[in-house]
Amino acid sequence: MSTGNRPGGELAKRPLQFVWLVDCSGSMQGKKIEQVNFAIRECIKPMRDVADENPNAQVFVRAITFADGAQWHVSQPTDVHDFQWTDLSADGVTDMGHALCELAKALDVKNMPDRGLPPVLVLLTDGQPTDDFNSGLKALMDQPWGKKAVRIAIAIGDDADLEPLQKFIGNAEVKPLLAANAYDLVRMIKWASTVPLKAASNPASRTKDQADTGHVPIPAPPPQSNLPASADDSW
Repeated sequence: MSTGNRPGGELAKRPLQFVWLVDCSGSMQGKKIEQVNFAIRECIKPMRDVADENPNAQVFVRAITFADGAQWHVSQPTDVHDFQWTDLSADGVTDMGHALCELAKALDVKNMPDRGLPPVLVLLTDGQPTDDFNSGLKALMDQPWGKKAVRIAIAIGDDADLEPLQKFIGNAEVKPLLAANAYDLVRMIKWASTVPLKAASNPASRTKDQADTGHVPIPAPPPQSNLPASADDSW
């Protein structure tokens, strides 16, 4: 996409990394992981649209999964226009701390591009960490890019432990998104993949204080749907 002409040439795009962190533990088996796969596939087109609307940013997508340990599902930063999603399956425990350690390595300044925009990190889980979550979070926050990142968390179902998700977000004014059913999960994933991305990719819209601190203001998320308990997609 053309960035437009200006004196001295085109305005160079700034790279922005968007990372999914997806819980693939045994409790995610069945409908939950199926809906996660569906929602992430469905949000690729809206993410591309957001990228196209902002000539300042070039969006790259990656993904980490965690269960028994953690691994990169999409290891290389992939331009959102080339990004494709391969469906996940679920089994094992919830080594969330391992995932944050892997992410911290990727966000080390020597592995990040120059002039980058704040990364957007979206964590999805239905349980609680089974490993050393606090050490993983410390490793992430010790990285300047980890501290500057826009961090969003989605709690899937009623059993998700909100305390580590709030710690991951690191902002008392931003709460974990609650997805009590498949419908809400799809809505929350679509919101998390577009609205924070748009905010992070528009640095000119921030105040000087926000720019100096690296804080990216995020609009309020959509409310829960309040579907009746008898809805057949509830968990």
